[in-house]
Amino acid sequence: MGTKIVAPNIWGWVADRTGHRMRIIRIATFLSIVAFLGVFVSLDYGWLVFVMMVFSFFWNANLPQFEAVTLSHLGKDTHQYSSIRLWGSWGFVLLVIVLGIVFEAYGVASFPVIFSMLLFGIWICSFLVADVNKQCRENDNINLMSVLRQPQVAAFLFICLLLQASHGPYYAFYSIYLEQHHYTRILIGELWALGVIAEIIVFMMMHKLLPRWGVKTLLVLSLFLTSIRWLIIGHFPDSLVLLVIAQCFHAASFGVFHAVAIHLIHQFFPGSVQGRGQALYSSLSFGAGGALGALYSAYSWDGLGAQMTFNIAAFISFIALILAIVFLSPQKQEI
Repeated sequence: MGTKIVAPNIWGWVADRTGHRMRIIRIATFLSIVAFLGVFVSLDYGWLVFVMMVFSFFWNANLPQFEAVTLSHLGKDTHQYSSIRLWGSWGFVLLVIVLGIVFEAYGVASFPVIFSMLLFGIWICSFLVADVNKQCRENDNINLMSVLRQPQVAAFLFICLLLQASHGPYYAFYSIYLEQHHYTRILIGELWALGVIAEIIVFMMMHKLLPRWGVKTLLVLSLFLTSIRWLIIGHFPDSLVLLVIAQCFHAASFGVFHAVAIHLIHQFFPGSVQGRGQALYSSLSFGAGGALGALYSAYSWDGLGAQMTFNIAAFISFIALILAIVFLSPQKQEI
């Protein structure tokens, strides 16, 4: 997790300083490919750990910087971000289907070859995207620390960390939990797929929801539904109907929250600090938040049980909800 927290911020600083985000993305992607090819050299455990650390250092730079490029291209139409992001969800669904067929035919040993080809495809496609430096030139004098000292910015980054931490037991134990309650692996897979489909649907609607409801209202709603989701999963694992409803709430706990978060980060960190803002969001939420979520859920699952672990997750997201109500100002965050 260390590279997932540190690397995006280093590359974000480089991208903000140079103003050439796509060039940084191309370099980082190419070096990711070179690093990952190390898996073909040896399967020794220590070597693979080293290879994955180097690969992660370069790979984790990409997403935050590409988010910044996407939002720069959108200009004043940042509420259209979700219409682009949904293609990532479609890609996930397609990849799961294709990999299932490939693994059935050739086994999981084919994964390194497939992944290398995907990385190479991403690198080639990166040359089709142009840089946008206009905003950076217009806002070159913005200081990162002055942005971070704003109470609502600090609170929002902490909210992102808490929200992702609340997903800890879901990402780590959801499949195991359902198997313990006698669900088949096929049905468990279908429930996971349902969550992604719900995410896609909300991404398709966000360009209309953001201007109509505003980011604070949507953020508060997503955090509230996230808390309800964890309570449903923790207390009603034997009810398939309620589990289906809980999976549909993935549209809120990930889809709505992520779209709103990207929009807010773009507002809070303009111009010359945009790359570092996206990097901070990525590293504090998916990096630090993901690590914290995995850590507490592992201890809680063994010591307190599944139901209490999901109760803790619900409480964490509820704390994030209170922080959003108290600290985020709707006057400054409306579209």
